[in-house]
Amino acid sequence: MALPFRQRILLALVLVGVIPTSIALIGWVLAVRGNNPATATRAAVEQLSVTGRDLAQTVDSTRLSPAERKALSSHLRELNRTLSRMQRAEAYARYYYAGLTAAVLALGLLVLYLSVRVGGYLSRQLSRPIDELVGWTSHILREDPLPPDEPQRGAPEFAALRRALREMASGLAQARARQVEAARLRTFREVARQVAHEMKNPLTPIRFAVAQLSRSATAVQKEPLEVLTAEAGRLEALAREFTEFGRLPEGPAAEVDLGELLAELGQTSLPPGMESKLSVQLSTPRIVGHYEPLRRAFSNLLRNAAEACGGSGTVELEVGPLNARGARVVMRDHGPGVPLEIRDRLFEPYVTAKAGGTGLGLALVRQTIEDHGGTIRLEDTPGGGATFVVELAGRKTEDGRRERGTA
Repeated sequence: MALPFRQRILLALVLVGVIPTSIALIGWVLAVRGNNPATATRAAVEQLSVTGRDLAQTVDSTRLSPAERKALSSHLRELNRTLSRMQRAEAYARYYYAGLTAAVLALGLLVLYLSVRVGGYLSRQLSRPIDELVGWTSHILREDPLPPDEPQRGAPEFAALRRALREMASGLAQARARQVEAARLRTFREVARQVAHEMKNPLTPIRFAVAQLSRSATAVQKEPLEVLTAEAGRLEALAREFTEFGRLPEGPAAEVDLGELLAELGQTSLPPGMESKLSVQLSTPRIVGHYEPLRRAFSNLLRNAAEACGGSGTVELEVGPLNARGARVVMRDHGPGVPLEIRDRLFEPYVTAKAGGTGLGLALVRQTIEDHGGTIRLEDTPGGGATFVVELAGRKTEDGRRERGTA
């Protein structure tokens, strides 16, 4: 059974400290035992003492002069004193080297202890962040939220890795949300197309029948016929919105000048009591897209602004570059704004704050913007009102790349 990651790190770090220390201790002990100078000196002096005694026994002291006997006796005494001092020195050296060996062994044990302690500390510093990040990958795999971002000890590289994992988890969550939303919109688009087709089939004969009845209707019958005419018109408008929602852009993409498009819509899509103020930066590039869907989308936004303002006031339009390829459009009104309860779902189908609204207009706008590789978001207008920010990067080609417009 494999050891846990922390124990493997601890074992490796301890061995790194233990093995060199043990080799050094063993080598030092062997060197001391084999190279004790007191032992070597004592052996030489003992040999000298033996030869001195042999000399004293061999020489006939009776034939020596008094001076010679005195010199020999002095030599023997000095030899005995030297031997005695060497014995004491050997005993001192034995205790000295024994104590020194004990001190070195204690130092080695201290080094081993510190190796274990430092190894344990380093293993915790390495294994805890790694175990934490491994757990984070499990959270990401299960699509669970990551733990809160709290101050963590450890190397700064682990903090950078945590940030990278959080960004990756956020990106994956957004990608999954976009996939789910794209699948939902594809399904709704197909249903909308079929519903629009089924609605149009009975509406044509109903409209003809109502027109025929209206020519010979009595005064009593005219009111219900007017109701039928109004409701049939409302159903026709709903069928058209379903048709537009379920229809993809057709034909090849072309360059679109958003400044010219919004200038024309400011004159044709607003009621007489409203005016538009358009500001276009000269560096704004043309985007590559489909003119008619974009025209319907921005016209829808302008109509919504006019209805929110009650048909009077000013709509401010700003067009500028998003980057070298894309453009950014800001549409700002000074109406009552969007109710808080629907702000987060404003671009979903069937979500509307208007009485009698179908809730498909802004969903169609978002679909068109996203088909052109862009985004749309809602912001508050300072002083009251709603601000729609549209960022267009150009329509996606068949291989998924962005087409680049020219300025």
